[in-house]
Amino acid sequence: MIKNKHFILIYLILIAIVIGILGASVITFYLFHKNKDEIQSGVYIKGINVSGLTKEEAKTLVSENLKSELNDHLILKYKNYEYYIEIEQFETEFDVNASVELAYQIGRSGNPFKDIKDYAMVLMTKIDIDPILTYNQEALINYLETIGAQLPDQLEQSSYYVDDDKLVITNGKNGSKVDMPELKERIIEEIQNISYKNACIDIPTFTEYPDKINVQTIHDEVYREVQNAYFTTEPRMVYAEVTGVDFDVKAVEEAIAQNPNAEAYTLNLTFIKPQVTVNDLGMDPFPDLLGTFSTKYVNNPDRTTNLRLASNKINGKVIMPEEEFSFNKIVGKRTEAAGYRNAAIFSDGQVTDGLGGGICQITSTLYNAVVFSNLKITSRRNHMFVPSYVTGGRDATVVYGSTDFKFKNSRSYPIKIVSSVEGGIAKVSIYGYKNPNDAEYEISIENNLVKTTAKSLVYDAYKIYKQNGVMVKREKMSRDTYKKY
Repeated sequence: MIKNKHFILIYLILIAIVIGILGASVITFYLFHKNKDEIQSGVYIKGINVSGLTKEEAKTLVSENLKSELNDHLILKYKNYEYYIEIEQFETEFDVNASVELAYQIGRSGNPFKDIKDYAMVLMTKIDIDPILTYNQEALINYLETIGAQLPDQLEQSSYYVDDDKLVITNGKNGSKVDMPELKERIIEEIQNISYKNACIDIPTFTEYPDKINVQTIHDEVYREVQNAYFTTEPRMVYAEVTGVDFDVKAVEEAIAQNPNAEAYTLNLTFIKPQVTVNDLGMDPFPDLLGTFSTKYVNNPDRTTNLRLASNKINGKVIMPEEEFSFNKIVGKRTEAAGYRNAAIFSDGQVTDGLGGGICQITSTLYNAVVFSNLKITSRRNHMFVPSYVTGGRDATVVYGSTDFKFKNSRSYPIKIVSSVEGGIAKVSIYGYKNPNDAEYEISIENNLVKTTAKSLVYDAYKIYKQNGVMVKREKMSRDTYKKY
């Protein structure tokens, strides 16, 4: 019994000695670590070993490694459609400084007991610090919205347009819409985990339904009292003619109720013609050329027909101050009945033939003329590919029912569009009045290819304002990403 007690005492003493030695070793290593300007052993940042490094050495090592990781792209996919996102385009970076500071402070809290505990824990189990990811959220959202506007199977809203003496009301179609919050979360998660290399993210979508046709609302927008055009010189102002327009709301509602799933409803309008139109006034009310732009086209008969039809629709259009111009509303749906023909278009990630192909050349030509006229762009999207008739950053695409080109007459005087397609040249000019009391600028466009990869091209476009030949402002209009052919 005495021997057993003696053995236990010796055993306990040995354990105490071992614990003392281990404790002394940890304390010694801790004090050695605390007095050195280095990160303790067992510390990693995003899988990068920073043990024994100074803060500056760790920042350099981690920054270089993560920078090379972020200089890449990820792929978004929807059906046969692919889009490449350049990571650095959104000013994406990891907060390396904060992570290194956190690593350096391990075992340096000022509380010896806590520091020793933390030091020993990290030494035995290791720790990997995940830096905070920062990025330009607005740039990412804008970019994803551009992608969303180019996907196939999009919603087509119920709409209407006036074609000669007919009112055409089009039924909407269900469509797929990108789940932006979910897509953004997936992208950020891939980048945060640095797992996006060679990764392909399926674009999440949900079904979007068109608004129900509201005949009374359409009537309120279409109805007009007849008015003759005239202009005054004191003050100088143009008053465009108004053709009286009306239709029977109940008759239209009954037609829709009888066939609710029809693709479109074509109805007769009642018109009262004005005796004097703006065209009767000539160009006297619009003495000043505000902006003009021309593009070249190849004389393909079908495509040229489409160009002329769209050009004729916008030619002579007068837009009053603060009035918004909608290309789709003015030109209408591109149909065989309207005379449109099949020609090359961008669709579903490739070039194919489609009804009305080529009219985006008129939209793009108009877009440049609008910029040169210093008018406010309210809706514009770039193509999937850089078109042949303008350089990147200077195009505008349209798809009836989903993607429109719009601008507002932000000047204090009405403007008039003069458009033509002739001899291989599509030309759009905008005329108005340069009020001596208003600030006028010489406008130019600067567009630069800022990045090119094996899969995509990125352009920045700037609007340059000059007075008397001296630049007074440089304004960024867009950053556009195109898929390579």
